[in-house]
Amino acid sequence: MVLANLSMEMGAKVAFTPVDYVLLDYLAERTARKIPMTTDFEPDPDADYEQILRIDASEIVEPQVACPHAVDQVVPLSKLGEVPVHQAVLGSCTNGRLEDLEVAASLVSGQRVHPRTRLIVIPASQHILLEAIRLGYIQQLVAAGAMINPPGCGPCVGVHQGILAAGETCISSTNRNFHGRMGSKDSKVYLASPAVVAASAIAGRIAHPDEIVTQEAA
Repeated sequence: MVLANLSMEMGAKVAFTPVDYVLLDYLAERTARKIPMTTDFEPDPDADYEQILRIDASEIVEPQVACPHAVDQVVPLSKLGEVPVHQAVLGSCTNGRLEDLEVAASLVSGQRVHPRTRLIVIPASQHILLEAIRLGYIQQLVAAGAMINPPGCGPCVGVHQGILAAGETCISSTNRNFHGRMGSKDSKVYLASPAVVAASAIAGRIAHPDEIVTQEAA
């Protein structure tokens, strides 16, 4: 999902990712269209590659944050220092899955969003919204002070509630943080995981999830 969504930022004009039966089974349950049950969407056996990159995600030992105003301007969270945030955005087409809402709900449960911070939650689809309500995630998020936007796209592309004003800073789990994308050109957007976004909403600044869990335990 990440590669398909951000391939343009890596310089691609067109990007394809392999298809497997896990994906096909997932889609078959969620669409009325008949999907051809084949995994033949892959490169030719004799395809030639200019470069092959192998990334071991297990080597990443702490949350990473993309700083304004580029998705590849990434630093470890511990290198950021003190960054107050006016808004935290969780969801939209990226990181608005049910498991993302579950992570955020567990972090904010029993706590309150910081007075200077708005927490905006956008489930990726109507189905996810209904499941999140059934499982109690939405109730936990709302009780903590979150505002729930309609499923789908949101302030990430400059629509719906959550457009940034001049001078505001946002921590977002969406996919792009370009200059002026989420509102004023005088605003700043940092990109991070749903857990970091939820923790930052509680702390009022970009924060590590472990920090919030420790505070709750104390």
